[in-house]
Amino acid sequence: MDILQYESKIWATADLLRGCGIKESEWPSFMMPFFALAMIESRLVRMFDELKAEIGQDAFAKIHKDDLYDLIKDKGQGYNIFIFEKSQSLTDICKNDKSFDIDFDAYLKGFDGETRDLLGVDAAEGEKFLDIKGVITKLKTKKVLLGYTKLWAEIDLKPFNNSEITTLEEHIKRKWADISAETAGEQYTPDDVIALIAEIIASKIEESDTLLKIYDCTCGGGNMLFGVEDRINQKFKRLTQTYGQDWNDALYALAKIESRFRPDSKIEHGNTLVEDKFDNEEFDVVIANPPYGVSWKGYQKDIENDKTGRFKYLPSISDGQLLFMQHLISKLDSVGMGVVVHNGSTLFSGDAGSAESNIRKWMLDSDIVEAVIQLPTDEFFNTGIYTYLWVLNKNKQAHHKDKVMLINASDKFRSLKKSKGSKRKEVDEVSRMEIVATLTAYKDNGYARVLEKEFFYFNKQAIMLTNVDEQGRTFEAHLPMKEDKFGEMKRVNSIELTPTKITQGELELTEFSITKYDATEYPALDSYCMVAIKPLVAQLDYKEKALVITTADANYYYDSDQETLIKEAGGIKEALGCGKIVVSASHKKATKKLAERIEISVELTADYQKDYEIIPFHKDPAVNQSAIQAFMARYVSKPFVYLENVVGVELNFNKIFYKPETLDPVSKIADEISDLDKTLKVLEAELAL
Repeated sequence: MDILQYESKIWATADLLRGCGIKESEWPSFMMPFFALAMIESRLVRMFDELKAEIGQDAFAKIHKDDLYDLIKDKGQGYNIFIFEKSQSLTDICKNDKSFDIDFDAYLKGFDGETRDLLGVDAAEGEKFLDIKGVITKLKTKKVLLGYTKLWAEIDLKPFNNSEITTLEEHIKRKWADISAETAGEQYTPDDVIALIAEIIASKIEESDTLLKIYDCTCGGGNMLFGVEDRINQKFKRLTQTYGQDWNDALYALAKIESRFRPDSKIEHGNTLVEDKFDNEEFDVVIANPPYGVSWKGYQKDIENDKTGRFKYLPSISDGQLLFMQHLISKLDSVGMGVVVHNGSTLFSGDAGSAESNIRKWMLDSDIVEAVIQLPTDEFFNTGIYTYLWVLNKNKQAHHKDKVMLINASDKFRSLKKSKGSKRKEVDEVSRMEIVATLTAYKDNGYARVLEKEFFYFNKQAIMLTNVDEQGRTFEAHLPMKEDKFGEMKRVNSIELTPTKITQGELELTEFSITKYDATEYPALDSYCMVAIKPLVAQLDYKEKALVITTADANYYYDSDQETLIKEAGGIKEALGCGKIVVSASHKKATKKLAERIEISVELTADYQKDYEIIPFHKDPAVNQSAIQAFMARYVSKPFVYLENVVGVELNFNKIFYKPETLDPVSKIADEISDLDKTLKVLEAELAL
């Protein structure tokens, strides 16, 4: 039997929801608890039948109820009084319309405590998980509870094993993802991407008698975690153990229910970034598809105060993807590997020196990134953007060390005959095998490059430029030298003028030490300074409009045509070189000698400008510095001094794989224009008739 025959039958239960006016976006919240109920019952019945067969019918009939309970409890898969003690199923409960409400309530309360919690049977506010209690209340209000329950009772999953039910669950979650990004779709990873991740992992591990521990820190409903495990188990005899954590109530409950029917699986509830439920564990394999572009502002203080040491740098508060990446790396054992799904922002967001760039640099410095694979667009159900697989490996082969492989798999797909939400493509099996073979070979080909990790580094060299006028002059030459506290002679920063008048257009200032103000309009002198004087002074831009500073012996202004400061005295103009006129206002408190006042000051300074140059990086420090100097000599013509140099890291697929569009030769374009011209003349002739 093909379990996927039940996909349409399960989805048909939504017809009843539609018929009673429940919005499509709300369907997953109604379907999740009943789907979980169907899964739990089918697996408990299957387990019960296997237990009977194992013990034998005669021996089984003689087992005392308490002993039977202990036997089932040891299985760790749950308990239900109706199933195990009364041999009744959900189908039996639905047969009696009159007693259904009472029987159904008793059936749900007949589960063990953990199952009741996961289903939300006794849910209080804030402890809902699958919230079947709330769903039942809504269905009762709509008077369709019995009818809806009967539809689910008809779905018999008992003939199918765990892996088959997981496959069905993935398909159902995918449909939920199509209609609601706020539920399962928020964490849903397509089956073809899961298969590719599993193939990558399979290419890195070997048969062993040691346990393979697989961890997903944002496991959602468990589709990727359990999907990878099932595929690994198909290829290897090696025992596996799965660990997962998620803080979405409903998705956690689904994953937890699934985990109880697997040989060795541990699923925990909670925010991984705030409370790691596996803080003492390390893993052979880590996988995750953390949420994209989700703010971590709500738990900022917890992360800033984190004492685990897992967060080397804190990225922009608007996107926590690289927090999850750092957490996952911290969970790898000494030879562990991982595959993490991200969008493009983790490749290049943040400038050199930013947390994002520093995280990438730390990852490459640690030589933990083996490859990054660009997937096709339109691969996921709720977004059409490019997504990327980061392949992490603490046990790189010798010829992989200090290298990173970029694989542009954007063309490795098969178009779907029918779109599934935003998903229009899939990485089919042929493409998956080709991608894995390319990764394994670790050699350049038409869509893959192996590069030294330093290729992705760049220098962001800061410099302080000294702007000059048309004659190459700078006001810096007029700044006097002065001995600093270390005994070195250095130029002062500015020359202060003593103005008698400041003029700009119709504006004229003649008072430069202000002690009076309108007390009816301003509460104090400092308020007058802040509200009235500083804004007035701020508009005195010497470049925007002619600004003249008059002193006792000269006028000073800026000649924008020559880009120079001019000193005019006695009818003689002297070009002082490129510089700035800085007018400022400040409030001064009263001293023993001077009253409280507002002082307006004027300074002439050189025109310094901080700039940055992006320069390719060389891992040899001497070569790197020589390259920086050669770059400056070629491209920077103004005087400058070096400031700080910050090394940034970004992984730019477009830079490496960009192929310029091939343009037709001019002769061909000319022939096409000529043909069009002839066609137009024929049409004009026809219109003239």
